[in-house]
Amino acid sequence: MKRFVVIGHRASTTGDFKLDDIAGGAGRLDILVRCVNASLFLSHGIRRDVEVYLVLEGGDDAPKTVIFRGETVRYLNPDERSTASLIRNALMKPLEDREVLASPGVSVVRRSLEQVLEELTRDSKLIYLREDGTDCRGYEFPENPVFVMGDDRDPTEEEERIFESHDPDRINLGPKSLHANHCIVVVHNEMDRREASS
Repeated sequence: MKRFVVIGHRASTTGDFKLDDIAGGAGRLDILVRCVNASLFLSHGIRRDVEVYLVLEGGDDAPKTVIFRGETVRYLNPDERSTASLIRNALMKPLEDREVLASPGVSVVRRSLEQVLEELTRDSKLIYLREDGTDCRGYEFPENPVFVMGDDRDPTEEEERIFESHDPDRINLGPKSLHANHCIVVVHNEMDRREASS
């Protein structure tokens, strides 16, 4: 299983945004939507061995985490609007003390970045995508990796502290700075190539 954790520093934690304004009114939710699509879509299918954790930190109802599970997701289409709609529907669900299923393969839970990483790294290695990290071409990806990245803003000092508490591997994906969703595509490509040759 590959897991991608994406921090939405301003992303709305309520479902009161308009689907035609996900870049502005929803706090750059468009970036997270692109990350979901880059994580899960193949040309004619879904990557069933992938989970995406969107840690939403915007607004008074933060934090919330929306989870997409490739193994069970349904009704996911490649356009940004339909993905944003699935996120909005999840955010409108009343939260309980546990994860709440919003639609097949999409759920929401009141969990912070620290809580998400604590849960995911119990048996998996955290990989922090950084421009000053080790070149991914020489990196040996572990089984069940957990990749963490920010949106269009750098992680805060507190978020960096949380990462460091999990002793992450730091890797870079090339000499140029990339968008978060492009980073996910490159990671998949690197891992796909190695899986195909093994």
